[in-house]
Amino acid sequence: MHFLTQHRAALPALFFALVLALPTLGLPPFWVTLLSYVGLYAIVALGLVLLTGVAGMISFGQAAFVGIGAYTTAYLSTQYGLSPWLGLLAGIALTAGSALVIGALTMRISGHYLPLSTIAWGLSLYYLFGNLELLGKHDGINDIPSIAIGHIEFGNGASMYLLIWVVVVLALVSVVNFLDSRAGRAVRALKYGYVMPEAMGVDTARLKIVIFVYAAVLAGISGWLYAHLQHTVNPTPFGLKYGIDYLLMVVVGGAAHVGGALLGAGLLAVLSNALQSWLPSLLGADGNFEAIVFGIALVIFLQFANEGLWPHLQARFGARRTRKPAADAAPLAQLPKPQRGDVILEVDAARKQFGGLVAVNDVSFSVKAGEIVGLIGPNGAGKSTTFNLVTGVLSITSGKLNYRGQSLAGLSSREIASRGIARTFQHVRLVPGMSVLENAAMGAFRRGEFAPQRGILASLLRINRGEEARIMAEARRQLERVGLGELLDRPAGSLALGQQRILEIARALCCDPALLLLDEPAAGLRLKEKQALAELLAKLRGEGMAVLLVEHDMDFVMQLTDHIVVMEFGTKIAEGTPAQIQVHPAVLEAYLGGAQ
Repeated sequence: MHFLTQHRAALPALFFALVLALPTLGLPPFWVTLLSYVGLYAIVALGLVLLTGVAGMISFGQAAFVGIGAYTTAYLSTQYGLSPWLGLLAGIALTAGSALVIGALTMRISGHYLPLSTIAWGLSLYYLFGNLELLGKHDGINDIPSIAIGHIEFGNGASMYLLIWVVVVLALVSVVNFLDSRAGRAVRALKYGYVMPEAMGVDTARLKIVIFVYAAVLAGISGWLYAHLQHTVNPTPFGLKYGIDYLLMVVVGGAAHVGGALLGAGLLAVLSNALQSWLPSLLGADGNFEAIVFGIALVIFLQFANEGLWPHLQARFGARRTRKPAADAAPLAQLPKPQRGDVILEVDAARKQFGGLVAVNDVSFSVKAGEIVGLIGPNGAGKSTTFNLVTGVLSITSGKLNYRGQSLAGLSSREIASRGIARTFQHVRLVPGMSVLENAAMGAFRRGEFAPQRGILASLLRINRGEEARIMAEARRQLERVGLGELLDRPAGSLALGQQRILEIARALCCDPALLLLDEPAAGLRLKEKQALAELLAKLRGEGMAVLLVEHDMDFVMQLTDHIVVMEFGTKIAEGTPAQIQVHPAVLEAYLGGAQ
């Protein structure tokens, strides 16, 4: 066990070398065939790890995408005599196109409606396969030719086994590469809501569709391999039952873990085969007892190991460590910074109405570079609404919001972030399972040399190593800047609240902002944590950063800020220095409880 722990990095390579060598070691044909199916299942499950386990979008319809890949190559190779490799390309294109259309229609749905919609289109495609004359209806398509590369033909069980597991390795590497990139970090954040990723510059709607399409493509590739392994296809393996089975594999193995896809596929394939043999002999009758046993087992499993089996194995051999950023990585490009004293933000007669309710009533103020401005007021005063207007979470009804002379009206949160405005949140929004370093790196999403639109392909092929090194080095510099440099590998969820709020500031600094927006940064902090936060903000002010903060802690605000704006019932009632605000009659009456 000590040897395995010490050589943990080499275990995946040793495992796959052993798997690929099994046919040459005298493995019986039955097991070669069974492990071939494990590989096919694992390819589909890897896509579901991304879609369901990581991004939090449940799909019961992946079996239908397997069917598209299988039927496409079967039809083209039998009806037109085309090469299976052309069938693969056509299958990928048709699967991706179908997923793009379905994803555009369904990925905007939330809650339980999303999995219900996947059941609907999964059943629709299943019945389409069984009712189209050109696909042979329920009899399917037979005499599908073998895959060949030149004179090498994958015509027997052992050769197809090797091809299937080579594809498994390639799929696994692509998914690992993707998750270990800026796009992958953004996907991991989707499960915890969309507001934070959008504020970091992520186009969450597009990213969801991309993940959906990629998971479908992996399923289609599995279908291509299945068709040429079986040499026949019919609708049966592409129905809802198999869609549920694929999801079950991911849940049992560990939905949020790449290794869980292989573990779950192997366990369920072996268990399903065993149950099909044992149950009739035990119960003395034919019937679908396998489904009953699986249903009971799933209920018990979710009660006692709802995170899957892989996390327990991972804990046994030690958690994965974050890749250390290179010390000599070149810095990321930076936006031009304003001169100290320049007006950064102008809010001019800003109004926000929700129907007949005026939440922000013609509020005006400004923020300068090298200045900390506090936005205060009683609960319900409109502070957070004003804050959300500036950050693009809400759209302005009338008035002006100008950042460095350019209007912010109509811009999304991600567009505002790319201009040099970064924010934190009233309730901390981190990805608990990601490391401190990875959470901070989220802030640099739009700062890479690859545009976000091209960054996903670059991530899959791992041609973005230089960019990743620079992003991670930037995250490390900002963490050291705020005093968290010793906690890079720690899971963000294990930090104290004060450290988590500092981490949010480090993540915001990775956006390369000239204006930092802080939403109640001192909420819930102890005295020493507040003092540390105040020292950090004073340091940033000294470096020329403009800061706008919403805060309820009056001692914190009065001792730190240069300028204060006071609101009540959506209207600005006072503005001035901390000394002026403390004696302002309207503030004493409305906010501090009356004249003293």
